[in-house]
Amino acid sequence: MLSIALAGSLWLVGGRAAEAPAKAQPALTVSTTTPVRGLLAEHLSANGNIAAWQEASVGAEIGGLRVAEVLVNVGDVVRKGQVLARLATDLVEGDVAQARATLQQAQAAVAEAQANAARAQALSGSGAMSQQQIQQYATAEQSAAASAAAAQAALGTQLLRLKHTEVRAPDAGVISARMATAGAVVSVGTELFRMVRQGRLEWRAEVNAADLARLRVGTRALVTTASGAQVPGRVRMLAPTVDVNTRNALVYVDLPSQPGLRAGLYASGEFLLGDKQALSVPLSAVVVRDGFPSVFELQGGDHVILRRVRTGQRVGERIEITQGLAEDARIVERGGTFLNDGDLVRVVQDSEQKQASSGSQPAQAATKTK
Repeated sequence: MLSIALAGSLWLVGGRAAEAPAKAQPALTVSTTTPVRGLLAEHLSANGNIAAWQEASVGAEIGGLRVAEVLVNVGDVVRKGQVLARLATDLVEGDVAQARATLQQAQAAVAEAQANAARAQALSGSGAMSQQQIQQYATAEQSAAASAAAAQAALGTQLLRLKHTEVRAPDAGVISARMATAGAVVSVGTELFRMVRQGRLEWRAEVNAADLARLRVGTRALVTTASGAQVPGRVRMLAPTVDVNTRNALVYVDLPSQPGLRAGLYASGEFLLGDKQALSVPLSAVVVRDGFPSVFELQGGDHVILRRVRTGQRVGERIEITQGLAEDARIVERGGTFLNDGDLVRVVQDSEQKQASSGSQPAQAATKTK
């Protein structure tokens, strides 16, 4: 009877008593979930600089004159044709007066030549004047008329110089730089101002050449400035070339006029590419092993295997799975960082239904996860 009682816990192996092997214990108690398929807003993230749509250089069209007055400063909004600065007019006004006097002399010479030619023509049949003399008076009339025309053109040139003593805005916009200084003598072509035409700014985003085909003119974008403000925009143009060193191309996005936007700011943003059907799992279910994103899939109800997956966009607390996972797979929701391939686990029941229902809510924002 004693040997029968002992047999329940011990047995003889080679004449020695040995203990029964202990049952393996689960490595962790986990909750599980299943992937959820639904509509996902497809985004493409990018970075770039905010720059002026076009920056116009406003310079002096005449030289050798002193800047008499500067009427605008950096940041001023100006309209097309508005006077930005005035140059001293003393010298030009003197040239205009001289040109007018020269024109008056030429006009008087024309009047005299016309009278002489008319008298000579009247005597052409009387024999009092030779035909050669008559021709000379006619030629003198034509020469005087040409001199008067040259004097008129010279006066027009001087009046144009006088007009150019007022430096005017070539278009509406915002003054972005001012080099004009009162009292300085400028030469022809000296840059006096720089302005952002029409006040328009654009986001010049750098996009990988492989993603360039996903964009079109008119694609909506959402630009986030350094202050956190979000500005909507639309693609105006795709660059025709790709940088040979970075393999990136510029995408030009028109931005509306807003007080927080400044040319030269660095900004991040997203291109909104529309909705698509996608498979997603909780972000906590994805772990990184050997540099690759992976999930732990439940097998046989009590152990897990490691599956390498390919991820796409992150949407709130969920992440898109583009490859490597079946739709009906049960995966560990959280705690995967403490597991290894093949570990035994204890599963909390019905966790996947709760997780799937909470994950079906639409997300509002998305970022690219590589």
